[in-house]
Amino acid sequence: MIIIDATDLLIGRMSTVIAKKALLGQEVSIINAEKAVISGTKAMVIEKLKAQRNRGTPAKGPFLPRKADRFVRRTIRGMLPYKVAKGAEAFKRVLCYVGVPEEFKDSKAITIEAAKVKKLPTLNYVTVEDAIKHI
Repeated sequence: MIIIDATDLLIGRMSTVIAKKALLGQEVSIINAEKAVISGTKAMVIEKLKAQRNRGTPAKGPFLPRKADRFVRRTIRGMLPYKVAKGAEAFKRVLCYVGVPEEFKDSKAITIEAAKVKKLPTLNYVTVEDAIKHI
């Protein structure tokens, strides 16, 4: 099992790496999901999320989660072929947590260097926690 600390990781780049690992059969747990980062200005990110939420109908969706761990997990789902058996099995191997649960307190969490927020050319970004508050 791989434990990844999502603190200051770009959500899209992190999701692609995690999706590849899940497709290869590894179990992946993401801790501190609320501290992941979405690139863009705060106003732009919130506007896009509200537009996504208002699209469709309340009965048929699309449904946008309002909890940070569910939001990150759904982003990872977007990187997987979840409608095919292989992708559905890989999606079951991905778990997200807000904060650090008791079972992972003593474990060493790794980070993904390619997904660090330092890679952004600008300082415009919003944490998942701040973006979710406005949905």
